Amino acid sequence: MQAELDPDAFDVLTFDCYGTLVDWQGGIVHYLQPVLTRHDAHVTDDFILEFFSATEPALQREGGKYEDVLRGVLDRFGTRLGFAPTPEERDGFPSSLGEWKPFPDTVSALKRLGTRFQLAVISNIDDALFSLTRKALGVEFAHVTTAEAAGAYKPEKSVFETALADIGCSRDRILHVAESLYHDIAPANELQLATAWIDRNQGTQGAARRAEAHPTWTFPTVGEFADALLG
Repeated sequence: MQAELDPDAFDVLTFDCYGTLVDWQGGIVHYLQPVLTRHDAHVTDDFILEFFSATEPALQREGGKYEDVLRGVLDRFGTRLGFAPTPEERDGFPSSLGEWKPFPDTVSALKRLGTRFQLAVISNIDDALFSLTRKALGVEFAHVTTAEAAGAYKPEKSVFETALADIGCSRDRILHVAESLYHDIAPANELQLATAWIDRNQGTQGAARRAEAHPTWTFPTVGEFADALLG
């Protein structure tokens, strides 16, 4: 039994975006499966997500913009499965973010939470790519920290430190909400931030690398997190 959430304990909610608010796994599979099929590479959705979870962090460690990380992921699918993606297919992967949809519970939960808390985003994304998603989330965020702005990718703690400096609030008044134990919960714990893990995968393979971390609270959806926090 986890402790009750006290809404008076926090002023700011920081959210991971892709995987927590937006169905990035659905977006990844929806784009990649037709590309792979065109090249006669027939794999399961689980294979795509597992390969992505292993490949994306390696490319992020090399640096560069996230749009190039996604192009690189597709290149490595090609190397693994024996095909060469076309320039249009490579460019289409980052462009597809504009079609990645928020989870059904996301928008209403953010609107409810925004009536009481300051909302912020900390995301492994480029500024231009996040602009493809921002309107679909239905709220104005007081602060947005991207990997491009921070010059690094989560789980590097410098991304969080950049966000904390921008927010300008005592970290004990901030609650970080995220789906990825690897990218978010583990580094947030190291920075002594309270955390709410949104366990959307419920034990199944996702697009994020597996990791051991201990969130302060756990909920299956952002909607249920909002219910618990707002009462």
